Amino acid sequence: MNRIDATFEGLRREGKSALIPFLTIGDPDPATSAELIAACARAGADMIELGVPYSDPLADGPVIQRASERALANRVTLEDVVRTAAEARGLGADIPYILFSYYNPILQYGFDRFIGLLNEHGISGIIVPDLPMEEDGELRARTEEAGIHLIPLVAPTSRERISRIVARARGFVYCVSSLGVTGMRSAFHASIDAFLADVAEASPVPICVGFGISNREQVLGFRGKTDGVIVGSAIVRKIEEVLPLLRDPATRAEGVRRVEDFIRSLRV
Repeated sequence: MNRIDATFEGLRREGKSALIPFLTIGDPDPATSAELIAACARAGADMIELGVPYSDPLADGPVIQRASERALANRVTLEDVVRTAAEARGLGADIPYILFSYYNPILQYGFDRFIGLLNEHGISGIIVPDLPMEEDGELRARTEEAGIHLIPLVAPTSRERISRIVARARGFVYCVSSLGVTGMRSAFHASIDAFLADVAEASPVPICVGFGISNREQVLGFRGKTDGVIVGSAIVRKIEEVLPLLRDPATRAEGVRRVEDFIRSLRV
């Protein structure tokens, strides 16, 4: 069984929902990212999204864009991201890993090498935000053959399109809470509950919500409406705030602790 599926089964038995942090790997450097992944696990994360830095992140707001720029300045590649995850597992972060990558780095790396890399380092799923379902056939076939989940994103749209997107879903469905790019928000659109209900009704797998969730109150607000929440920009912003600590070996542990404390505050 894929580790994502096993994790959701365990959470369902316990009556809990999943907390899924997102990190831009390589910000500020791969070694520190490995420590931050381990901190996520200690703080109660159930699985984690590993962001591959990209020069043209169309779905990402300014916070994650800046993190990608910092990582790219360190020449962090897709392969570096996956290897960092393996290093974090050695630090105790024994949770499912989900690679979040735009399509071009995967295409440039090559499907065969890409799937082999994910299998070698125990990656359970991938999210490709700029790959529409009409064009995902080859990658979907490769991932399914390898037992890796290609997780779809679905934004507020017609019920017919929601049904088409989620019909082939594996792992979970990533529900985009708001139109536009990622980023912290004080409120969500008025029809968010109806949208989530439509996705849940159509989906054969758990549903999780992301884009804009930034504090404990918002996490609590989605409890009972989804099977999990994804928190990205708020965590990446916290990392940005403590960058001076993370960059200094003498204070790195304190910087990691502050990020860990913030993630722990989101666990409900």
